[in-house]
Amino acid sequence: MSNTASASASAAPSPSATPDAADLLDRLHWRYATKAMDPARKVAPEKVDRIVEAARLAPTSSGLQPFELLVVADAAVREKIKAIAWNQAQVTDSSHLLVFAAWDDYTAERINAMFDLTNEVRGIRNEGWEKYRAQLLATYPQRGAEVNYAHAARQAYIALGASLIAAAYEEVDSTPMEGFDPDALDAILGLRAKGLRSVAILPLGYRLADKDWLVHLEKVRRPREQFVSQV
Repeated sequence: MSNTASASASAAPSPSATPDAADLLDRLHWRYATKAMDPARKVAPEKVDRIVEAARLAPTSSGLQPFELLVVADAAVREKIKAIAWNQAQVTDSSHLLVFAAWDDYTAERINAMFDLTNEVRGIRNEGWEKYRAQLLATYPQRGAEVNYAHAARQAYIALGASLIAAAYEEVDSTPMEGFDPDALDAILGLRAKGLRSVAILPLGYRLADKDWLVHLEKVRRPREQFVSQV
């Protein structure tokens, strides 16, 4: 990604309110990395909740869910984040700012907590599952914090993708961003004390079409025949 993940958009009208499978693709054509958001428009809480829930339901390696999501609505906090995010206006003009923060390491405590939660929710204790737990405990903590953080960050990106799709489904504009100082963001939000490191941010809001240079440009993607191979 660049400072704002680059994606172009067509000027297609907003899709219908009752989507089916085809409508979902229409909404993915409709979405783009919004450059100008209307600070006067707020995303309804139920829409934000569904976008956040999509991130929570995203698949992760071994089901460990090694990241957390922060929903930042406080204006003063977002002003601080804007200052360390290349002064990108979407940070403050959006309705809500999602921050995806990955575990800084895989520890035995964290691994055990997720395996124990799985056993509790499912109400069973499976021998194969417990052998898999032992395998991860014997492998992950010893790999080193940087290797483990990088792995956890990749899981957070899966959730970021889920939230992007959910936002499009809800007809909410968004802009995935890596253009910020992660150490500074971690300090603003107190992430390191929680064993977390920021990965990406996602403003949610509504486009301000008359001030957005990208809104009327055609969406550009490689042709399917150059992108998909059948094996």
